[in-house]
Amino acid sequence: MVGDREVFRRYLGLAGALFVGALLQAQPGPIARTASAGLYTVAGSAAVSALDLAGNKVDPFQMSDGKPLVLIFVRTDCPISNRYAPTIEALSKKYAGTALMILVYPDKSETAQDIEKHLHEYGYKIPALRDTQRELVNLSKVAITPEAAVFNRNGELTYHGRIDNWYKEFGHARVAPTTHELDQAIRATMSGGNPAPASIGGVGCYISDLR
Repeated sequence: MVGDREVFRRYLGLAGALFVGALLQAQPGPIARTASAGLYTVAGSAAVSALDLAGNKVDPFQMSDGKPLVLIFVRTDCPISNRYAPTIEALSKKYAGTALMILVYPDKSETAQDIEKHLHEYGYKIPALRDTQRELVNLSKVAITPEAAVFNRNGELTYHGRIDNWYKEFGHARVAPTTHELDQAIRATMSGGNPAPASIGGVGCYISDLR
């Protein structure tokens, strides 16, 4: 016959197993958003939003209208991200109508006027957003400018990292890039596949240095 102490011990073991199982089931899966009141949320967290140049809160995932979304993080005073302007604009034209590409400015000190001037000086025709609260930075897992994040039609992050391997290190660039990670990631995401690599660091200006 099982004694009271043994029954109690078995009860504690069962309760502990159920508790651990519940915790495992509660762990968030891949970054994904679910539509709620016109905005997208990340695993139940606060709504993700940014500011357009008129100062309005907007949802970049809603702007994409069901197409893959490509966020490219830049700043007006980063020489490397500025040199990438022709590449970024060319990619935008290449995927026009099939994916939405948006410039994201994470420096809260850069005004809408600063950004509009920057867009004009570097010939950008694509939309631009201000990420003053770093919501898109955190969602995209980026660390420098320029880096990019690609999201599929379901709002899942499929790639984050450099545009290509043009720069070996700060101040040292190749004559031309020999790998094109962002372009490959967009094509893989559009076809429903998983980009490889899914992440690779770049060279540029650290976002953490911004106030």
